[in-house]
Amino acid sequence: MSAKRGKPVVAVVGRPNVGKSTLFNALAGTMISIVKDTPGITRDRIYAEVTWLDKAFTLIDTGGIEPDSKDIILSQMREQAQIAIDTADVILFMTDVRQGLVDADARVADMLRRSQKPVILVVNKVDDFQKWMPSVYEFYNLGIGDPLPISSTGRLGIGELLDKVVSCFPEEAPQEEEDDRPKIAIVGKPNVGKSSIINKLIGETRVIVSDIAGTTRDAIDTEVVHNGKGYILIDTAGLRRKNKIKEELEKFMLIRTVNAVERADVAVLVIDAEEGVTEQDAKIAGIAHEKGKGVIVAVNKWDAVEKNDKTIYRYTNRIRDVLSFMPYAELLFISAKTGQRLPKLFDVIDAVVENHALRIATGVLNEILTEAVALQQPPSDKGKRLRIYYITQAAVKPPTFVLFVNDKELMHFSYMRYLENKIREAFGFRGTPLKFIVRERKEK
Repeated sequence: MSAKRGKPVVAVVGRPNVGKSTLFNALAGTMISIVKDTPGITRDRIYAEVTWLDKAFTLIDTGGIEPDSKDIILSQMREQAQIAIDTADVILFMTDVRQGLVDADARVADMLRRSQKPVILVVNKVDDFQKWMPSVYEFYNLGIGDPLPISSTGRLGIGELLDKVVSCFPEEAPQEEEDDRPKIAIVGKPNVGKSSIINKLIGETRVIVSDIAGTTRDAIDTEVVHNGKGYILIDTAGLRRKNKIKEELEKFMLIRTVNAVERADVAVLVIDAEEGVTEQDAKIAGIAHEKGKGVIVAVNKWDAVEKNDKTIYRYTNRIRDVLSFMPYAELLFISAKTGQRLPKLFDVIDAVVENHALRIATGVLNEILTEAVALQQPPSDKGKRLRIYYITQAAVKPPTFVLFVNDKELMHFSYMRYLENKIREAFGFRGTPLKFIVRERKEK
């Protein structure tokens, strides 16, 4: 079965302070990574969506390295290179013309060369080509192809770099007949029971291959049929690398989650009932939210929780609180072990898939809008009031609406949320995010 691939993934690897974050920001077009002169500071945003020409890809930053000693730098660089080799379609190996070629670069270059993945050797901080070119040639010694001189602060050579990146992408396979079975990504932290849920849904225990480098390159796709309907489960389990560095493991998991969610219609976020909802759960949920996917939160191991008549309310409130950015998410309390409410999961998936692809007729939308505006006047500023002329639905997956107004600046976040709530009241849309685009239209 040919699975629809997500966007190509491009990973950046390199020593501390060679300018990975600056390049990341230059490519992503926003200050995403935190750039300071403290090595190892790149903590937060690990991926960005980049489009060049007509090709879109996911750029991942494999993370900061703590420069304690040369050995630690090397071992952490190897760790990063391994993550890049396992997850990326193209690897950017970044070096620094001013620090010159160092031993760690050569060792990591060996690893990358053996990986059989396309590697682009980037030599950064070349802000004056004539002055630095002789030093750039030294990097030919790494034996991984032509060094590409750039300056990520000065934005020099970035176009050439992107041309080279997109030229390495795998050829788009001609689309076989479109597989219209819903694709469901089962995501969550390690050990919350993702595999058990999948095994229960499929009704057989599949062997999860563990501890073999490379087995975790892609999420595993499984076909499952329930009540005569086909689904494809995208499993991000299978991550069993013996990994010393917890943060790297977490990062690796997030990157693979990005990949799986990218290809799915609906993400089922599995939370451990015994542990409760955590920050890391919120990070994973945030990926699905940002990518506009339907979301179901499945609280697993519910059989193991001591309950009274208040337990479910307390749990629900706590989850709603931590995941406050997605009040639309559907909640389900299940147990993979006992099978409790697992069949219900398919019903909820069906409903969310339907809502995610729901189209509302323009006439009906405008009736709701007129009513909403009559009930609560739009905001005004310095005597000028927001006027909303018209609303129409532009897309599905997720449902996307365009509002035509007299002045975008007057559209307050709170009023936008009020309109969203009115639309949800009228049409449900449970389990799916809604996207709104505000356009200005000059009055005739």
